[in-house]
Amino acid sequence: MALAKAELIEKIQLLKEKHNVLILAHYYQEDDIQELADYCGDSLFLSQMGQQSDAKVVLLAGVVFMAESVKILSPTKKVLVPDEKAGCSLVSGTPTDRFLEWRRQHPDHISVTYINSSAEVKAASDVICTSSNAEKIVSAIPQDRGILFAPDRNLGRFLEKQTGREMIQWPGACEVHVLFSAKKLFNLKEEHPGALVLAHPECEETVLAHADFIGSTSAILNEVKTNKSTQTFIVATETGIFHQFRKVRPDATLIQAPFEGHCQCNDCPYMKLNSLEKIHKSLLDLDNDIQVDARLIERARLPLERMLSLTRGESVVWPDRFEL
Repeated sequence: MALAKAELIEKIQLLKEKHNVLILAHYYQEDDIQELADYCGDSLFLSQMGQQSDAKVVLLAGVVFMAESVKILSPTKKVLVPDEKAGCSLVSGTPTDRFLEWRRQHPDHISVTYINSSAEVKAASDVICTSSNAEKIVSAIPQDRGILFAPDRNLGRFLEKQTGREMIQWPGACEVHVLFSAKKLFNLKEEHPGALVLAHPECEETVLAHADFIGSTSAILNEVKTNKSTQTFIVATETGIFHQFRKVRPDATLIQAPFEGHCQCNDCPYMKLNSLEKIHKSLLDLDNDIQVDARLIERARLPLERMLSLTRGESVVWPDRFEL
């Protein structure tokens, strides 16, 4: 018989204390999961918290590539995922063999890879980025070096405009963010003339053209929190973040940006595979732990460490040429 929600949450908390588990949750998780987590945030923040924690067991309620990043940065920790099928369209759209072939076509270029990628693709990259730090990462690359950017073309195009750096783009896109409708967004802005449009850079260029603010989930959250020029926000990103919006701006009117057709596809199907029941089961058995080969961890850690160093404002050494 299924447990009542309150009882389930209580059991999760007891198991968490028993096994000394750090629970991390992405902003796109359901409200109850965000509330029981020790830390809730975007991909960069969760990677940092997982690495800095003394906990020997980390449960990451998000998608598998995020848990892999924590495992790569903290290989001695057991890193659990509530559902091992929680993938990502950007990851599945960037097969390792095709990525390696692409890299070999441009061996002198520096490869900047979005964190929404597999451990194998990270290992074949020069530096990783998130939507929070991507502009800083790209700007740190020497002007005389060409740049490859994968796998999200919309984020890459946005970065080209922000940094003035031309990049060879991998033709990938987030299956959720590409569904927002520019035409419907324009009409919605007409209906709410005082509203600010906030958009994630994974959205299509035609949608970003209507945005008053473009940024990562954490940056969008901060904009809602600090921008008191309006009480109405139209938001073009996954709906999970609305829980945090309501916490920081209970006075605000929040409107989801419209999608094409009659689709109500504003939830990431992979993020929403996680549930309280699956978290409880993972903590009962301490199963569904991420397995990454030790040699792969060694190769993938360097581009992740470069990202963290550049985020802290430190300099890094860039490879002269791609060899794998």
